[in-house]
Amino acid sequence: MQTESAPVVIVGGSLVGLSTAMFLAHRGVQTIVLEKHIGSALHPRAMGYTPRTMEAFRTVGIAHKVPQMDPNFRLRRIKVESMEGKWFSETEWTPQGKKPDQKPQPKIEYSLYPIGAAVAQDKLEPILRERAIELGADLRQGVEFISFEQDNEGVTILARERKSGKEYSIQAQYLIATDGSKSAIRETLGIDRKGRGQMRTITSVLFRAPIDDYLKSGFAQFEIEQEGLKAFLTTYGDGRWVLLFTDDIERTDEELIKCIHKAIGKENLEIDIITTGRWDLSALICNKYSSGRVFLAGDSAHTLPPTRGGFGANTGIDDGFNLAWKLEAVLSGKSSPKLLETYSDERQPIGWLRHQQTFARPDYAHEAQGIADGVAILPAEAVELGQLYRSASIIGAGEDLAPAMKPDEWTGQPGTRAQHFKVTRDEQEISTLDLFPKGWTLLSESRDWEAVVASVSDKTGIPIEFIHVGSDVKFADDDIFETSFGIGPSGASLVRPDQYIAWRSVDIPNGAENTLLEVVNQVACPAKSK
Repeated sequence: MQTESAPVVIVGGSLVGLSTAMFLAHRGVQTIVLEKHIGSALHPRAMGYTPRTMEAFRTVGIAHKVPQMDPNFRLRRIKVESMEGKWFSETEWTPQGKKPDQKPQPKIEYSLYPIGAAVAQDKLEPILRERAIELGADLRQGVEFISFEQDNEGVTILARERKSGKEYSIQAQYLIATDGSKSAIRETLGIDRKGRGQMRTITSVLFRAPIDDYLKSGFAQFEIEQEGLKAFLTTYGDGRWVLLFTDDIERTDEELIKCIHKAIGKENLEIDIITTGRWDLSALICNKYSSGRVFLAGDSAHTLPPTRGGFGANTGIDDGFNLAWKLEAVLSGKSSPKLLETYSDERQPIGWLRHQQTFARPDYAHEAQGIADGVAILPAEAVELGQLYRSASIIGAGEDLAPAMKPDEWTGQPGTRAQHFKVTRDEQEISTLDLFPKGWTLLSESRDWEAVVASVSDKTGIPIEFIHVGSDVKFADDDIFETSFGIGPSGASLVRPDQYIAWRSVDIPNGAENTLLEVVNQVACPAKSK
């Protein structure tokens, strides 16, 4: 049997697998992706992408290719008899609890992509696929995963070409499972899951119809409530609509068209059925996201129901962004494998946070069965951009800190994403997040840190860029840096390759070099330290 080798193999070449391959390839990691299907699924799934996902896409140069939403857009859902019939009430995604006399708050720009993007998954995947290949990823479609074995030296993956039946093995150092909610790799590992569980089976029909005029109302999602039909109707924004049924009944095309007509409230519309689907509505989070040399990402790690927050797809993409820099650091010899333990430590609590936020909100509260009792609903900005990581790669993320807050409520605490501000570098206006493209970065207004950083980089083998705030980069207001990063004029903030703050010092301590050396030895897990 033919045997190949690659540092990383990804099983599952859909949205999360492609994104992870792209992030790895961008960092120079040779990656093979095995996907049993050709192209993308006919039935799109994900539609909305958060500002954080767009920030990740920006690092690999594709954010400009993904259609962005209007900054004033808000995904609104309404309960109706039919689109043409009675309209009952709007369902809020994140109830604001606004008082009648409360004045509207000024909008804060938390990201270069304040609303995110809207594009059907089957239109996004070709963009990811093309970029991953450009960067050097080896994408193999029509190749199915059969089995794997791992030991202390690596992982052996057995694969089969579906067309020819030819089997071959791949020897990899690490395996990433993005093979969906029914992940065979997760089952082989025996990793347990917790959560609300399976709620029911959903059937759906994807179709085209001349009904886009209904979107002018400002609503894009419709809960259909009438005798003989309880369903959910929404659009992909490109002329395609999907009607989802809460039962598990197999319907003929004629029956489907009749249901579509009832949902719209018009009987003579021409309906073009594209395809149908059937899937389980469930919510389950793995107790851990890794075992040995195998990592879970996306639906294999966390199965979440569709939400207006895009918790499923976006959480998976963020998994890949977190894991990619850590794998590169280990595979390049800069960091020890101990760094990889922080992947599950950081990402599993995020999966659970989003599970709880899903069932605390009105869209799914009736499905919760008590699992989210007492859970406070967090603002969307907090869940998307203000989540907190805790792991050995973070120093100072105190247990008293909230799991997530709006970005402007944080002040540079370790474990949080570095805040977005427009800054000037080399006479160009960029985002602060552009200061952290691939590696470790230390920011300070004091040049006393410059020699310290150079020495620690040399001793640990961890490249760290020093950026002097005031000359290398300028903020619009002198106070913004100190306030948003929570440090004084001589202090410093150490930012990781994924744009998260690993550590900070309010001022420069005595023995700054030894202090920073101890910090880097912990948060970056150097493979060798002098």
